[in-house]
Amino acid sequence: MPVNNSLQKTFAEFFSGIGLMRIGLERQGWKIVFANDIDAQKREMYRANCPNSDSYFHLGDIHKLSISQIPSIGLATASFPCNDLSLAGGRDGLKGKNSSAFWGFMQIIKEMRSNRPRLILIENVPGFLTSRCGRDFEDAMVALNDLGYSVDPFIIDAASFVPQSRQRLFVVGSRISDSASGLIAERFYQSSVRPSALADFIFGHPNIKWNIRQLPDPPRTSLRLEDILEDIPNTAPEWWSKERSKYLLDQMSHRHREIADKMTVSRAWSYGTVFRRVRNGRSMAELRTDGLAGCLRTPRGGSGRQILFKAGRGTYHARLLTPRECARLMGVGNFKIAVPLNQALFGFGDAVCVPVIEWIAENYLNPLWNEHLARPVQARNKQGLVEYTVAF
Repeated sequence: MPVNNSLQKTFAEFFSGIGLMRIGLERQGWKIVFANDIDAQKREMYRANCPNSDSYFHLGDIHKLSISQIPSIGLATASFPCNDLSLAGGRDGLKGKNSSAFWGFMQIIKEMRSNRPRLILIENVPGFLTSRCGRDFEDAMVALNDLGYSVDPFIIDAASFVPQSRQRLFVVGSRISDSASGLIAERFYQSSVRPSALADFIFGHPNIKWNIRQLPDPPRTSLRLEDILEDIPNTAPEWWSKERSKYLLDQMSHRHREIADKMTVSRAWSYGTVFRRVRNGRSMAELRTDGLAGCLRTPRGGSGRQILFKAGRGTYHARLLTPRECARLMGVGNFKIAVPLNQALFGFGDAVCVPVIEWIAENYLNPLWNEHLARPVQARNKQGLVEYTVAF
C-alpha cells in the first residue's frame, strides 16, 4: 500500500531557487519529496548541494506543471518572485510578469483537491503587504481562505540570526481544525514579528479568516559583519585598484564621506558595506557601518552587488562581497559553490535565510504539526482491537 505522505513531515518546495528553504526545513526534521524552479542556473547550484535531487526536482515553469507530478505532502512552500512587489521594482503586483507566478502556485494547490497539504508556507518581501495599497495581499489571503486555509502572517528580519538586514514577510496557511480559527484572540497585540503596519492590516480585514498564533521574540545574534568576512590579503586581486576605490569614495555624500574618513584615520581596521543608488539622477555610494550587511540582492545591472569597504591605519580598500561571505550571511557557510561570481550572487540574493526557516519550523510548523496532526486517537477495528490513527 502506498504511503500517504500528507500524514508525514514531507514537503514540496516551489520556487526552490538554490535550495535554502529545503536546508532549513530538513534541519528541523522535514523531508523533501518534490521541488520546482524555472531557473537552470539556480538548479545547478541546488544539485551541487543535493546530488540526489534529480529524483524529485522538476525544472520548468510552474504554470506548466502537471498535478500528477506532485506527490501527497504535508507542507508546500512558495518563495515566489518579488520583482513586482518590491519597492525597487515596478510595483505591478500579483498581476506583474514575475510575481503573477503566485497564481500558478495557487492553481496547483487548487487542483490537488482533497490531497491538498495541511500546511502552506509563503515567503516574500514586506512590500507584498502594501502592494497596490494592500489589495494584492488581501487577494492572496482570501484566495487561501477559499481553498480552506486560515492564514497567519508575520515578519522576521534575518538580522536576528546573521549580520544581514533582511526583512521578509511570511504567511502560514493551515487546514488544521482549530476552535479559534477565524477569530482574532483578545491577547493579540502587535509584537516584534507583527509590527504595527501588519497588525493594522489584520484588524482592518475581518473578512479574512485569520488564525493568529503566539510566537516568541526571535533571538539576538552577536555576530557582526567582520565575523563572516574571508581573510583576504590587502594585496589580493579581489581588492579594487586605488583609482577604482577612490572613485567609490568620491561617490559618497558629504555625510558618508565624513564617516569613511574617520574610519580611515583610525588605528584599527573597521568595515562597512556600500550599495550604489541613483539619487537625483546621479550615482551615489551609500555607506553602512552598523555591523550589518545590507540585504543581499540579485545583481541586475550591477547595482545589486554589495561592496565591502575596509578602512584604517591611514588607508582604505574596497571589493565586492565574495560568494562565500554571501553564503555565511544566509546561514550556510559550508554551501558548495562552483559557479561564476554573478551566478552565485544571483542565487543567494533570491534565497531565504536558513536560520530564519529553522526558527519558523521549530517555533511554528513543528509545534502546530505535533499538536494537531501527530496526536494519536484510539479507534477499534472490526475485530475489536485498538488501533491508533492520526487526528485531523
